[in-house]
Amino acid sequence: MLKLVTIAAGIDMSKGFKDFFETIGMTGGGLVTKGIAAVIAIIAVRMLLQLSNDPKGALQKGMMAVGTLFVAVILALYGDTLFSTVTLAKS
Repeated sequence: MLKLVTIAAGIDMSKGFKDFFETIGMTGGGLVTKGIAAVIAIIAVRMLLQLSNDPKGALQKGMMAVGTLFVAVILALYGDTLFSTVTLAKS
């Protein structure tokens, strides 16, 4: 006799993207925050790739690029918390 095993329960995706992002645990604000962090990270990598041959200028631009990359990482990790405090503010 064949016994069927349900591997995963069905998920109702009738509301489209809203349901999809809820299943992966991300809200619309979280998605925007990750997108902003990704754009800032791409800008930082581009800054690193365009360093000059002048040692002093390269050091200054390199440190600025590393700082920008640090901001992108912090925004990606804690951006949801940072922006949720702003949007939930009471007047």
